[in-house]
Amino acid sequence: MTRTVLTYVIGSIVVGALIFGARRIANPTFTYPRTITTDVIQGTLVGIGLAFTTLLILGNAYVTKVNGWTTIFGCGEPGHDLLQRAACNVIFLGPINTPQEAMYWTTSKDGAGHTLRGTHEYVMHFPAGQLPPNNAFWSLTMSDAKNRFVANPYKRYSVGDRSGLVPNADGSVDIYLQTTAPAGHESNWLPAPSGNFILWLRAYLPGQAILDGEYKVPPVLEVQ
Repeated sequence: MTRTVLTYVIGSIVVGALIFGARRIANPTFTYPRTITTDVIQGTLVGIGLAFTTLLILGNAYVTKVNGWTTIFGCGEPGHDLLQRAACNVIFLGPINTPQEAMYWTTSKDGAGHTLRGTHEYVMHFPAGQLPPNNAFWSLTMSDAKNRFVANPYKRYSVGDRSGLVPNADGSVDIYLQTTAPAGHESNWLPAPSGNFILWLRAYLPGQAILDGEYKVPPVLEVQ
């Protein structure tokens, strides 16, 4: 369930409470007819609202944000409380592995905190020796604002250590995020949509630096 849906649910409950509260203030003698059915419905709505509010507020305590990227350590591990598991499911849609099997990062913002848009051009710069450490593989995936793959004539939806990225002379690697292919850097291009987009970085059998929280994913930088 997306944050937009949660906002609609919680917003509706809040608006309803304000309306009924205003009516009680305007007419203090007004009494609401109560039945088992209305009590059950009201209790259910209030419970849903409180549950989602708790998740959105307290769930952020589990979130780690670095360079605009969001991740949660410990997702997929058995024994964690329900709140952490719920937070993992809200941020990372779909199946979640244990950290030893895979780590995930996502962002819809550049390093300056601006929304990623296809009307701009971006680059991710990995210094030499700073690609995501792993014992299997890593990938960077592009999706539109609704988490759908971005259609493109190259049928390229992700790049990674198996896609033929070409390093720079100093050993660093640049990944270009834009709607059109960058001249001379087509092998390092991840096609972007014309509108807003989301990035997902995944490392499978991640290295110890990732598991220890020492590895920092580089920011997405807008090309000026």
